[in-house]
Amino acid sequence: MIVYVLIPVFNRLEHTRRVLASLRAQSIAPKLRMIVVNDGSTDGTAEYLQSQGDVVEIRGDGNLWWGGAIEEGLKRVLPSCQAEDYILFLNNDTWFGDHYIETLIRTSKENGDAAVGSVIHEEGRDPPLVSIGAKVNINRLAVWDLLSELNETEKRSPNSHYRVDALSGRGTLYPAHLFRKYGGMRPSLLPHYMADYEIAMRFARAGVPLVVSSNAIVYSPPIYGNDTSRLSWWKQLFGRRSPHNVFQRLIFYSLVGTPVQRMTAPVRMAYFSCSRAFSTWRSLAKQKEGTI
Repeated sequence: MIVYVLIPVFNRLEHTRRVLASLRAQSIAPKLRMIVVNDGSTDGTAEYLQSQGDVVEIRGDGNLWWGGAIEEGLKRVLPSCQAEDYILFLNNDTWFGDHYIETLIRTSKENGDAAVGSVIHEEGRDPPLVSIGAKVNINRLAVWDLLSELNETEKRSPNSHYRVDALSGRGTLYPAHLFRKYGGMRPSLLPHYMADYEIAMRFARAGVPLVVSSNAIVYSPPIYGNDTSRLSWWKQLFGRRSPHNVFQRLIFYSLVGTPVQRMTAPVRMAYFSCSRAFSTWRSLAKQKEGTI
């Protein structure tokens, strides 16, 4: 059994050093193969990776984004994968304990060859748990974190595992044979955001359980992921670096929905976007009235 670890990176060399150190400390480290997809880094990442004998580097020109980087990694490793092997998606701004990957594998086997995601603990938070996994309502075009459904007691002492609707790229283990059977990423349609959710939901439609283990903890610095607070409203709606990109969300819901949901996705997106914007405006107006 081999675990192929795919890590897309763009700069942030200090994070790459840390995640590789965490991988080398794993209880099953001899079973790991580390593949870093360096998509045009300019901060010395390339030179560092060249000096690491246990790391395979794949280079991009800065236009792969997350989905394209993972797809390049899959192309590299799938020809070598055996039936019992696994593929792990990781972001480089993460670190974890020594039994992290062992926990993911055990959870997958105990849950019927499941795809297994990680919970996220944020550095300096109390309680530290900031994400469990995605719940998705395709009809209402809504995504939220299962964490929001837990009471305060369960947030501090979560169950051993949870079923979710989609899995992120911040630490998700897949049995390798799934990619051969159901395909890989779709970077031409989803180059970055929502690409991780789409492939997990594709596997789920084929009957693969999507499980998150609360014992598989990924640690992250504050404000994990992409902070869009400094982006203009235009870039938040249409920028490639924004998780709120209207076109990417429309493509995502079209890919994961039924034929009827695909046909009606544009109309439903327009309706719910306007409805939510109006609700936000009304809430702000009431708050303003209350301060007068």
